[in-house]
Amino acid sequence: MSLALHKNPAVIENGAALLAGMKELCSSLVYAALLTDDGFEVVRLAKTPTDGGRFASMASSMQALSDAVARELSIGSSQYTIIASESGHVVQRRVPGHPLVLSALFDDDETLGKALSISRQTAERMAAMLHHVP
Repeated sequence: MSLALHKNPAVIENGAALLAGMKELCSSLVYAALLTDDGFEVVRLAKTPTDGGRFASMASSMQALSDAVARELSIGSSQYTIIASESGHVVQRRVPGHPLVLSALFDDDETLGKALSISRQTAERMAAMLHHVP
């Protein structure tokens, strides 16, 4: 890939389609974003306005911390991170083999198992799509 992921039109277009597909599968999805490891937003889907750049920066920092904890404890690579709150949960999952992270907020009507499953499927689909991006 010659263009940075967050500037590549094919990555943005396919990422937007994947996030829309997540929403179709799960009506409890409130917010979802694909972001780069270095904190740039690639694409997002949101019910409410949000500062995408600020969120991407915070989420990429959280991913870096999760990865560092897994390395420090010698437990392998970090697969996902969960933030549970009163109003829902954020599931953050690395796109396998790529410097991208999927971060998704599900409202409190969603089970954690379904949120994890949908985020895993979407991250894997994104990885497969990236193998075909010039």
